Amino acid sequence: MPDLESVPGLSATRSLRLGVAGPVGTGKSSLIALICREMNAELRLGVITNDIYTDEDARFLRSAGVLDPERIRAVETGACPHTAIRDDVTANLIAVEDLESDFAPLDVVLVESGGDNLTATFSPALVDAQIFVLDVAGGGDVARKGGPGIGRADLLVVNKTDLAPYVGVDVAQMVADGRRARDGRPVLALSRTDAESIEGLKDWVRSVLTSFRSGHHVPVDPGPMAPHSHRHDEHSHRHDDHEHPHA
Repeated sequence: MPDLESVPGLSATRSLRLGVAGPVGTGKSSLIALICREMNAELRLGVITNDIYTDEDARFLRSAGVLDPERIRAVETGACPHTAIRDDVTANLIAVEDLESDFAPLDVVLVESGGDNLTATFSPALVDAQIFVLDVAGGGDVARKGGPGIGRADLLVVNKTDLAPYVGVDVAQMVADGRRARDGRPVLALSRTDAESIEGLKDWVRSVLTSFRSGHHVPVDPGPMAPHSHRHDEHSHRHDDHEHPHA
């Protein structure tokens, strides 16, 4: 990969900042753990988690042993999850920059949003690319409902596909619906039990990092959030996104 110092506007300590968002329980923390476990030997990684009043996601990742615990840091937002990843990214930006400074050079810093609804997206001021995570247990119709994250995130992950037979979801149809909602942008069906899908995730991370380091990657803003509801239905934000057993 090119030396970062040779890319205009990038310093040697500037990592690829990769956001991971999605509704509560879709497996965001487990997806990050999977990336760390699978890619720690080839990439220098760091993680920032977001929770409203706790560091539970960070503690989960540290206890999983997927990364040096000092490279996993928590931001306690004190407000709705989308606030700290889109409305005022200051706390997250400081956390990312501190991590980059302390462990320079890092290749990728993964920033996990707290569990929010289908409209939550990262500000391009915080991340360079973003993954939006759905899971089959949330219902096969979710992907076709669309929204900023589903439609325009850099990658849509349909997670926990190994559970599909137990929840009556047609994974191929859910992926096809996602592709239609995304105008052909990438959709990945993922299961921690499926080596081929894990390789697909790793290849995607590598390709985005290569594009970023060459100076060709342009962050895309998925668009402003729709009016945010504080009604706690199945797709409204909650802050207990700890359904960790399935990646």
